[in-house]
Amino acid sequence: MAIDPLHPTPAYLSFWRERHLCTLTTPRPDGTPHVVPVGVTYDPQAGVARVLANKSSTKVSHILAATGVDGPGARVAVCQVDGRRWATLEGQAYVRTEPGEIAEAMRRYEERYGRVPRENPDRVLIEIELTRAMGKA
Repeated sequence: MAIDPLHPTPAYLSFWRERHLCTLTTPRPDGTPHVVPVGVTYDPQAGVARVLANKSSTKVSHILAATGVDGPGARVAVCQVDGRRWATLEGQAYVRTEPGEIAEAMRRYEERYGRVPRENPDRVLIEIELTRAMGKA
C-alpha cells in the first residue's frame, strides 16, 4: 500500500516510532543489493530517514560510490517488519559529516531506541531524502 512519506497515516508513523530493528538496502557497484541491519529514525516533517554508521562501513562506501561528486545520491531503502505489519521508506541517500546533523540523528536514535549510541569518533550520518513509502501498519 502506497503512503505519502511526508504525510503518513497515524498508524504508519506510530509503527516507525516503535522500537524495531530495520534493514538498509544499498546498491553494490555491480548493481546487486547489499542488505544490512540498522537502526532508523523517520522524520516526515523534514522528509528524511536517518541511519548512523561508521565512515569505513560497506554501506557508506556503497553510497559514496553511487553518489560520486555532486551526484544524485544512491537509491536506497529501509524496511522494518513485525508480524504482518511492515513498512518501507525509499529515497536518495547521502553521507553527512556535519557534527550538528550527527548530534540530531543521535538524539532521535536515543528517543526511538531508548539508549545512547556508543561513542564513535568515526561516526557519520546516512541521510535519506524520501521519495516513496509503502507498507501495512
